[in-house]
Amino acid sequence: MRTLTAWIMTHPDNLDSDDQLALKQALADCPHLDVLAGHVQGFAQMMLERRGDRLDDWMAKVDADDLPYLRSFTKGLRQDHAAVLNGLTLQHSSGAVEGNVNRLKMLKRQTYGRATFDLLRKRVLLTT
Repeated sequence: MRTLTAWIMTHPDNLDSDDQLALKQALADCPHLDVLAGHVQGFAQMMLERRGDRLDDWMAKVDADDLPYLRSFTKGLRQDHAAVLNGLTLQHSSGAVEGNVNRLKMLKRQTYGRATFDLLRKRVLLTT
């Protein structure tokens, strides 16, 4: 199941020929999985092209199909619709800031929360 999920989540150009054939066979065997993969690829394309104007149409198509996991995903998107729409539309992003925050949290976790500020500061400065 994990392998199949990885194949669906990977851009088709990045799959080798054996994986592409296996994915094609799995999608042919299960129509629901084929529909799910189409929606996942549609969302990925929307993110790559920054086409937030397609978000509402995409969510309506997902809701029209009987895919509970994607329906749950769209429910979460609707709860924070403005932020998702901005993320899919605007050129500016807080991704770099989020990446640094995650890196800092990882460094803190590695010390089990016992490091002093001076040690954390040195670790941050040495890793950059």
